[in-house]
Amino acid sequence: MISVKKALVSIKKSCEITIHSETININNAINCVISSDILSPINMPPFRQSAMDGYALNIHSNLNYELKGEIKAGDNINPLLKPGEAVRIFTGAPVPDSANAVMMQEKTTIKNEVLYLTESVKPDTNIRPLGEQVLKGDVALKKGAKLNSAAIAYLTSLGITEVKVYKKPKIAIVVTGNELAQAGEPLQYGQIFESNAAMLESALKKSGYDNVTIHQVADNYEKTLKTLKEVLHLNDVLLVSGGISVGDYDFVGSALKELGVTEHFYKVKQKPGKPLFFGQKDEKYVFALPGNPAAALTCFYIYVLTALERLNGNSDFSLHKINAVSQSNFIKKGNRAQFLKAVYSNDSVEILEGQNSSMLHTFAIANALVFLDEDITQIIKGDKVETILLPIH
Repeated sequence: MISVKKALVSIKKSCEITIHSETININNAINCVISSDILSPINMPPFRQSAMDGYALNIHSNLNYELKGEIKAGDNINPLLKPGEAVRIFTGAPVPDSANAVMMQEKTTIKNEVLYLTESVKPDTNIRPLGEQVLKGDVALKKGAKLNSAAIAYLTSLGITEVKVYKKPKIAIVVTGNELAQAGEPLQYGQIFESNAAMLESALKKSGYDNVTIHQVADNYEKTLKTLKEVLHLNDVLLVSGGISVGDYDFVGSALKELGVTEHFYKVKQKPGKPLFFGQKDEKYVFALPGNPAAALTCFYIYVLTALERLNGNSDFSLHKINAVSQSNFIKKGNRAQFLKAVYSNDSVEILEGQNSSMLHTFAIANALVFLDEDITQIIKGDKVETILLPIH
């Protein structure tokens, strides 16, 4: 059995950034990681730009200016202003080359077509200089940057329509168990509705991994072996739900061994999620997750997501951790590390009731996990505790 820390180290050492890249449309690139530096094709802004609604001035020694028209955003004009002359200008409009400041309209008055300033203005005030964000030919975003909504908007503002990104892994989810029925079907005595596939698929898609297929197999060795062989051949990452423990009908471990999957670790000294398997065959990666849903989802956030992000080029990925003030008392049983479902708000965290690994009702309202390392035996209200914020919003 391996510790949580050593399990994460094993994943980080084993999961190398893919060498495979693809060029995609910028509108489809959310959560992708760019595989090479992106150089700006233009200056941004591409002209001296007004930061305010007001007046562009050619500064002189007085506070009064002669008005010479106006410039709106999008106007393609560049009037020549003499000292003491001004034009009405609006936010985002091009500042004339002959103007050296913009005075906001709130600090001006107009009388008989003469502009009066209520105070003096310094050169370059309220002017966004050419290339203030980025100069043409400079690096707009570095290799390894993950494209969020702001990054996509930024690149689009530079006129970029396509980006070269790391190719996201193809992922297969295999759920095992004779007891599983599909939602919408009649539920027979002894059966439960299968939910882990929907849970894992939605968690994957929330994190930007859309290339996902789902497969179900009964508790039969030959069928398990056949299914795992097929999906391992067609995918980069395999997530198996259930069948990895030591019961008489848990066939996943034996099947993976027969398929030549090298075990990096099996069983982690933690609760929930002890029977976690991580292995590899060539450039294919396998996580066999516990069948209990809360345990499976915990392992997904802590381990699977770390592996996927590394494979996708985000080598510095880690879930956001903070020290929050506990609003709960908790006594840990046993000597395993523990991940506790919790609700975090305003630097405080409340540990929820219902921590059983089979229970999802508390996970449904949790937005964090409180982590207790092996040597921590209890939490007293008011203690600062390590809190892992979940990427659910």
